[in-house]
Amino acid sequence: MNRIKQFAKSISCAMRGLVHVVRNEKNFQNELIIAFVVVLAMVYFEVTRTEAVALVIVIAGVLIMELLNTVVERVVDILKPRIHPYARLIKDLMAAVVLISSIFALVIGFIIFLPYVFALWNF
Repeated sequence: MNRIKQFAKSISCAMRGLVHVVRNEKNFQNELIIAFVVVLAMVYFEVTRTEAVALVIVIAGVLIMELLNTVVERVVDILKPRIHPYARLIKDLMAAVVLISSIFALVIGFIIFLPYVFALWNF
């Protein structure tokens, strides 16, 4: 029974972190909105199961990278509250990680959705 309580506490902590990031992080909020639009497009275009899996993986990847970016930013703020050149560089590098994952997600989205859009417009 103790393991169940520990697991429930872990889930509670994780949910508290997720609620925090959803409420307070604008980039995460924007990415959630885009993810929701992509899911609606998946349903509308009736993408294949393989395409749906690929889209879910890239959505998860971008959201996870944004969470990691937030964590690193907070840790850097604690360790170096004043702007230090390395602190800024670390934050910029993490932002670049999110940017690259977002660009690849966009490319994968185009590869998957363009044929459906072209078919809709009879190209």
